[in-house]
Amino acid sequence: MTDPPALLARVARLLAGRPRVLIGIAGAPGAGKSTLAAALAGAAEDAGIATAVVPMDGFHLADRALAALGRLDRKGAPDTFDAGGYAALLQRIRAGDGIVWAPAFERDLEQPIAGSIAVPPATRLVLTEGNYLLLPDAPWSHARAALDETWFVEVDGDLRRERLLARHVRFGKAPDAAAEWVSRSDEPNAVLVQGTRASADLLLRIP
Repeated sequence: MTDPPALLARVARLLAGRPRVLIGIAGAPGAGKSTLAAALAGAAEDAGIATAVVPMDGFHLADRALAALGRLDRKGAPDTFDAGGYAALLQRIRAGDGIVWAPAFERDLEQPIAGSIAVPPATRLVLTEGNYLLLPDAPWSHARAALDETWFVEVDGDLRRERLLARHVRFGKAPDAAAEWVSRSDEPNAVLVQGTRASADLLLRIP
């Protein structure tokens, strides 16, 4: 069940009797999380459900901070995000107290951009997507606790790696550097994320 109409029916059931629903979409790098979130958000908006997409990637630490911490060469690992800030933002969105502004991640710059995504009070569906939504340790577990459901997206491993290579090249890495980054950084992160799939509320296999 990966088609937006079927998922939208699940969303509608969750929304029954609730002012707002928060759904997390987890998965390994390159699994198609952002693509699914965008498709579902579009279907929800077409159905008259005010929707916002808040990516976990907006909570990447800036390169300057990562360099100071000695973690720049591991950018994308769990400890290179402001996980506590992410959890706090989801809790604010859950509370629904006025407009909430969330950061986005600008891939052309490879940097987070604060105050980019508005979540107004009228928003009924909030989709958040990222690698580490199902990690069991705090503060990631605090982010999970703010969600009504967390779904796990998976795809054929070779296709996922091809997507990652193409993405890195598209945003400026040379092919050899992209391949090295996927092998050294993305794939260890993917193994970690794959180990969390069993705790998802819904598994979504993309052909």
